[in-house]
Amino acid sequence: MTTLERPEEVNLINPEIQECPYHAYQRLRDEAPVYQDPTTGFYIVTRYEDIRRVLTDPEHFSNQMYSREESNLNSERVRRGTQLFKDKGWVPAPTLAGRDDPNHKQMRAMFDKAFRAGRIKELEPFVEETAYKLFDDFIDDGHCNWVHQFSIPLPLIIIGKQMGVKDEDLWQIKEWTDAFFKRIGMMLTEEEEMETIEKEIEAQHYFQPIFERLRKQPDNTLLSDLVNTVIEEWGRPLTDNELHAEMMADTFVGGSETTTNALSAGMQLLIENKDVWEQLKSDPEKYMKTFVEEVLRLESPVQSLMRCAAKDVEIQGVTIPKGAIVNVRYAAANRDDRHFECPEKLDLERKNAGSHMAFGSGSHHCLGAPLARRELYWGFKALTDNIDDMWFAEGRNDFKHHPHFLLRSLKALHIEFKRK
Repeated sequence: MTTLERPEEVNLINPEIQECPYHAYQRLRDEAPVYQDPTTGFYIVTRYEDIRRVLTDPEHFSNQMYSREESNLNSERVRRGTQLFKDKGWVPAPTLAGRDDPNHKQMRAMFDKAFRAGRIKELEPFVEETAYKLFDDFIDDGHCNWVHQFSIPLPLIIIGKQMGVKDEDLWQIKEWTDAFFKRIGMMLTEEEEMETIEKEIEAQHYFQPIFERLRKQPDNTLLSDLVNTVIEEWGRPLTDNELHAEMMADTFVGGSETTTNALSAGMQLLIENKDVWEQLKSDPEKYMKTFVEEVLRLESPVQSLMRCAAKDVEIQGVTIPKGAIVNVRYAAANRDDRHFECPEKLDLERKNAGSHMAFGSGSHHCLGAPLARRELYWGFKALTDNIDDMWFAEGRNDFKHHPHFLLRSLKALHIEFKRK
């Protein structure tokens, strides 16, 4: 079940395969649903039901932050990167996403308060207002770079407001979080990886005095909550190392990058599927929710994440040994024809569109999912209210994605449009 005649054809570290991985996913689902990649040593799981099992079985699959020292990747490079953090900044502690219960549950309670339904409802008018204001900036031009003028700023402005960051600092923070985004993609040279760590350390020195100020003068921002909330079971608030980890992973990247990628993918899908665009704009109230879910399912901004086998476990006849790194490919599950009928089709009538795994599953289901859905709703609602038709700007797009093992991120998308 785990041997392919030409395994290099499904090498997910290969940038060419990552550019459009869906044929590779299909081959893995059909021929090797649990496949030990010879390059990384990871056990790659691709079928919907198998991934659901991994995500909902913490007894066998741990969420503790894995170490690349346990894989075939360069462990000496990992040690050098850690030393650079020690020498110049703060070594990032395990994030919320890298913890198991009860530690995870205790920490998550603090985030659940910040992302509770009432707070999302309070924030929604600002999300709507921001989406329409962004259109105002380019609507008269008849063209835009959708990624840079809309997909990036919408969620970035929203998380910036939550965190109490000055508007003029947002693009600098984006540069720093892009460094983190690239580093976790596992597709950099060692020199490039060290450069990204230097950028992350710059961010740490930006945030550190803010942490110290908020400890003395708390305010009503999410960042103030993260700095000052005492986790009852721990008897303390988050440490500097924990806060710096959260700044990169679970707030600015988790709170903006994935929504950015879905907004970009959604626009590309609409231009490629004009029948769906006509259907969507004919009745946005009827179709918008399903459209958002279909974008998340088809393009899966988070293509995969990791688990670690807590004990020997068997899936699809393959024994995964204790300590092995398990790569759960959400994007492969989201196109599994065992669960979704005609999975390649963008279908606004799909009944089970919301059962995708773009936000994970189980106790680690993305806590920012409700906000992300509202951002996507208002982003695309502003599109249907402002634009009559749109098309790719001739000769200006290569439709390339950033090389990345875990996320799917379109670099740029130049469009032209006819306004309403």
